[in-house]
Amino acid sequence: MFTGIVQTQAQISDIKDSDEFRHLTVKVEPQFLRDLDIGASIAINGCCLTVVHQSSDTVEFDVIDETLRLTNLGLLIENSQVNFERSLKAGDEIGGHHVSGHIHCQGTLIAVEQSDTNWAGWIEVPANFTPYLFAKGFIAVNGASLTIGEVKENRFSLHLIPETLRLTNLSQAQPGTPLNIEFDQQTITIVETVERVLKQRG
Repeated sequence: MFTGIVQTQAQISDIKDSDEFRHLTVKVEPQFLRDLDIGASIAINGCCLTVVHQSSDTVEFDVIDETLRLTNLGLLIENSQVNFERSLKAGDEIGGHHVSGHIHCQGTLIAVEQSDTNWAGWIEVPANFTPYLFAKGFIAVNGASLTIGEVKENRFSLHLIPETLRLTNLSQAQPGTPLNIEFDQQTITIVETVERVLKQRG
């Protein structure tokens, strides 16, 4: 479980690919790896991955075919910057919203306007996810907990503050950039429950 509050950006330092399998080595400041155990969960671009090896300033993960299909981790190259968040511990402050690290789909940034202090963009998701988009609802984009602005069919807008831009790789996104999307689980549960009840009632 995560909060969607990205702790830092990390760098992909090595990639080893084989048939529908990818091994990632991620370089990060040592302070973010303190008391980390093998088997721990870390969100990379919002995708929950299991630590398989670590050093003082690197952490390694295995990424399988289903994850490569659903996420943008298969598009990473060496030196790519990724959003990094350690898993939530009991007693930690939840500054964002509950994020599972299970990516539902990739969205595409289709338009962006950026200045020194503001970032406004529109993201398009596959049409079948439209029922989960609500103005002012929660969504995680590349692992960052954000609030949806407007919704137009299967597109939604975001407005990011400078601190979010500083901490995350969303500041680097340009039109056409694929972004990992995780919809709010409470929203999914409510929508699907209502749909099921209405269907049962005919």
